[in-house]
Amino acid sequence: MDRRKYLKTLAVSSLGATALLQQSCEPATEKTPEGPTFTIDRTPEELAREQKLLSETFFDEHEMKTIRILSDIIIPKDEVSGSASEAKVPEFIAFIVKDMPRHQTPMRGGLKWLDIQCMKRFNADFASCTPTQQIEMVDEIAYPEKAKPELQQGVAFFNLMRDLTACGFFTSEIGIKDLGYVGNKPNQWDGVPQDVLDQYGVKYDERTLAESVKFDS
Repeated sequence: MDRRKYLKTLAVSSLGATALLQQSCEPATEKTPEGPTFTIDRTPEELAREQKLLSETFFDEHEMKTIRILSDIIIPKDEVSGSASEAKVPEFIAFIVKDMPRHQTPMRGGLKWLDIQCMKRFNADFASCTPTQQIEMVDEIAYPEKAKPELQQGVAFFNLMRDLTACGFFTSEIGIKDLGYVGNKPNQWDGVPQDVLDQYGVKYDERTLAESVKFDS
């Protein structure tokens, strides 16, 4: 399965660019190791709250390393655009769990669960496993309909991780370009078709042609 194509479809059809932007990008003014750089104007109260969140740290270094690996497995670099980590998705996730504390226990618990499973299977935590072993582990929890019953905790965690990764990526500059989203752009109107003008025996005067019908895009 083409993960990027699948996630792009979800981003466009299920969530939509506008909804993603509203739900995920919480602006502020400065950048720290656990937060993106914000540029949208905020009220003083919002700004103070976001600055406070940016000054805090939730994930430790090992957890961030694991998140970075997982996000790049979910959205790897391809010929179109960069990877999730290049779009700063790990930093986005680190901020979101502070902004939305309900994600903290599922994320931290899921990361710990993943490490325990890998220790049992490969005698190493997830981040220390080989790329082949990492994919083997992910494949067992990435497809809910195929996952074993005893892996349901991992499935729930990976679903959340995938959702946050897609949300962060497709609201980043890299992700917006990947979607091909260009925003509102004026259309170019070439006037009434010539055959219709001929039918009614009318034509545009030179001023109308110059100022209203033709223009540079």
